[in-house]
Amino acid sequence: MLVSCGVRQPPNEIVVQRFFGTCNAQYGDRTDVAAAEGECGIMTTLINKFSAENPDVRVRVSPVAWPGYNQLAAQLAAGDPPDLVTMHLSSIPDYQSRALIEPLGKELRAVGVDPQSFTAASSAGVNIQGDVYGLPIDNWAPLWHINMNYFRQAGLVKDGLPVLPRSPEELLEHARRFKAATGKPYLVQTLAIERASYARNLYTLLMQQNANIFPDPQHINLQSPEAKRVVDLFRQIYVEDLTTKNLDYAASTNAFINGAGGVFIVGTWLIGDFEAESRRPDRPLWNGYTVRPFPQLYPGRDATYIDGHAWVMPAKERTPQQREAVFRLLKFFADNNFEWSRTGHLPAYRAVIESERFNALPHRREISKLSSTGMTLPASVQRQFPVADIVGEEMSAAITGHKSVDAALADAEHRINDLLFHVL
Repeated sequence: MLVSCGVRQPPNEIVVQRFFGTCNAQYGDRTDVAAAEGECGIMTTLINKFSAENPDVRVRVSPVAWPGYNQLAAQLAAGDPPDLVTMHLSSIPDYQSRALIEPLGKELRAVGVDPQSFTAASSAGVNIQGDVYGLPIDNWAPLWHINMNYFRQAGLVKDGLPVLPRSPEELLEHARRFKAATGKPYLVQTLAIERASYARNLYTLLMQQNANIFPDPQHINLQSPEAKRVVDLFRQIYVEDLTTKNLDYAASTNAFINGAGGVFIVGTWLIGDFEAESRRPDRPLWNGYTVRPFPQLYPGRDATYIDGHAWVMPAKERTPQQREAVFRLLKFFADNNFEWSRTGHLPAYRAVIESERFNALPHRREISKLSSTGMTLPASVQRQFPVADIVGEEMSAAITGHKSVDAALADAEHRINDLLFHVL
């Protein structure tokens, strides 16, 4: 058993460590969750409301810079972890495999949270070896955020809806048509510094081809016809200048807002920002924004790589009061999942995603199918963050022409398999 901060905390105090930013100047003492906006605002207000309604529990919030795993590793090594931590679903296997987080299923059921109520995508992310290792709070996936004003100009609108490609060949045809009509690249992409977007695109299009990405937890299969097709496609898009280039995340977000291209491939969390931009007169997105799941480009199946966030409970000694408080707070988060879904993320619960109030939010009907078509990587695969970094680095080299596609895929496969072989 880890030596813990639980014995040094007041017996009724729990420490909640989270990312999602800090916004105390605006939301530090607010409890009206319905009036809060954005990830930070809604999360801060939710915890404030819980504290106000549960005065017998002291919640100490410890915000960390995204993603916070280096800090968590140091706390675990020192035997001083928090009581609850926000964690990506893709990172849970790293901690579960080392018994650094506790199973939650039995105690969640005891407070009235039934894991059977999770969406399929959320359930896949927290269920490992027959138990539940996190309370899911959302799912997110790469989406196609679309400038409909440019799509109209390019003749890619039918009956008021965007016309999306249904094959790699059609994607190239649409992109060329779009550029000819607008003078702008079809895609806006984050291709500099952050490598995760490359990996999300690759995983999505491999899943659509029914590719066996991980034959077992210690091996990735990237020297395949399916992977080569995907990288060749994005290489062609790059060579023909059908995408923006050399933009990091902040720059690509601003580029889309300012009319730099037609489709921005990025996650669910920006829906609210782009919807607000579409209500600003004389802006590129004015009355011209919509969003769709990643289109199905291959005939295998309709699938999109999906990840999400969950609350996990690091293993440590706790007083009975602390343990009861942890699960009381988890129940509160489960009961308020709709409020969190206003961030743009997909709800973690079937009842919420099927509800009228969720589907009444802007663009939610268009993306709700992701709760069933979204696919995670196998929960048995560890080190998914560094794996994605390697995939992104090698895909970048291939797409920009610094390596051949075959060499980049071979190098990525070798580097990832070496990494997974040395996982303890």
